Amino acid sequence: MKQTILLLLGFSAVVTVFAQTKKVVADKIVGQVGDKIILRSDIQNEILDMKRRAQGQENVVFPTECQVMEGQLIRKALILQALKDSLHISDEEIEATMDNRIRQSIAAYGSKDVLEEIAGKTIYQLKEDMRESFREQKLAEQMQSKIVDAIKITPNEVKAFYNKVPKDSLPFYESEIEVSQIVVHPKANKDVEEYVAKQLYDYKRQVEAGGQKKFDQLAKLYSEDPGVKENGGQYNLNRNDKNMWDPTFLSAAFKLKEGQVSPVIKSKFGLHIILMVSRSGDEAVVKHILRIPPVTEDEINDAKKMLDTVRNKLIDGLLTFGAAVNKYSDDENSKFSAGAISGRDAAGQTSTFLSIDQLDKDIVLSLKDLKPGQYSKPQVYKDERGSQAVRLIYLRNRTEPHRENLKEDYDRIAKRAIEEKKNAALEKWFKEHIPTYFVSIDKDFTNCTGIDEWKKAAEAADKARSTTGN
Repeated sequence: MKQTILLLLGFSAVVTVFAQTKKVVADKIVGQVGDKIILRSDIQNEILDMKRRAQGQENVVFPTECQVMEGQLIRKALILQALKDSLHISDEEIEATMDNRIRQSIAAYGSKDVLEEIAGKTIYQLKEDMRESFREQKLAEQMQSKIVDAIKITPNEVKAFYNKVPKDSLPFYESEIEVSQIVVHPKANKDVEEYVAKQLYDYKRQVEAGGQKKFDQLAKLYSEDPGVKENGGQYNLNRNDKNMWDPTFLSAAFKLKEGQVSPVIKSKFGLHIILMVSRSGDEAVVKHILRIPPVTEDEINDAKKMLDTVRNKLIDGLLTFGAAVNKYSDDENSKFSAGAISGRDAAGQTSTFLSIDQLDKDIVLSLKDLKPGQYSKPQVYKDERGSQAVRLIYLRNRTEPHRENLKEDYDRIAKRAIEEKKNAALEKWFKEHIPTYFVSIDKDFTNCTGIDEWKKAAEAADKARSTTGN
């Protein structure tokens, strides 16, 4: 079992949502662990589903049929052990997982109707088809957690892991910086906000007179939400997705009846009117028009002055940066990480150490004259929504170009070391448990590498059957 078990189990975590448009001509059982069977269509559909999900992405490496088979064998064994150990997955957890997958699929295909047309099934039928697969996957994940979650790693083990890696195989990191920020979105004055609200109420009257077609026209002409402007401002909502949507927007939407237009509501993004297109239980399709009241130089200057005051308190030691972020920052992406900006490092791990090309050019300019531990002056910039904002940058650290080492990169190395230790524990667990299961593998997969332990168990089962038959 030379492959990484944690990775292979991840392959099996993909559960096909859609019925395949082409029927499987001759499906058959290609593997079995205990009473859990693996169909050829399970293998094929898993790969097809991955390819469908990766459409438009570049340099995606897909697993082979042999790798998917190994992942399926692993999964079935974990499920059997989970059942033996009486592990339990609640119906509520399964329902929430299925709802989340359906919502992702609806978002990907544009609407519930399009999803049902492509799948050839209703949402209810899709969920019923998925239910057992999701339950088994959750059981497998729970069993895996039971095996590895208690595993810890010591500094000596991290050092030993690092020392066994050939020095020329260690990642090389260019100069990196660790930065944090406080972001303030200047608020439009009351008069400007009231003027924009009046415009939205005028749109509402036009829609109530002209219907959904008029709403689409107005959204394309006036909405400031670039993500949905070209499709009439449409979103697919679920009442339970409270972490994904502004609470005021979500609450206002679900107060509407089909065809009804909301009054003007204020969210963290600006002012909206919402049209309820259709609704079924906790699911809804809505359209909205967003207007962002413009801010003037006065509001921008007020934000700069406020951040200048914050900067002086930081310099004088009267305030910590984390406390300042918590009190003043409007950036939800970094508010709960003390303002830290994160990304992917050279080893593919999430890290707060970033290369220069991972930062926007305005931040880079702010950092030019800063030393670690210093704060930039307040900077005006445009955020990802194109709105003007003001930010204060804190340069926490700057590294020189270097080969990975324990002093500068301990956390990165420790993450890889504990993953290796967990994988070794799983491999040990499987070597001990595989011989205790009835295993069968179709001849089409007997040449696969990486499943030697499974093949030995299958051969033993064959011999046992032959002996019994004689």
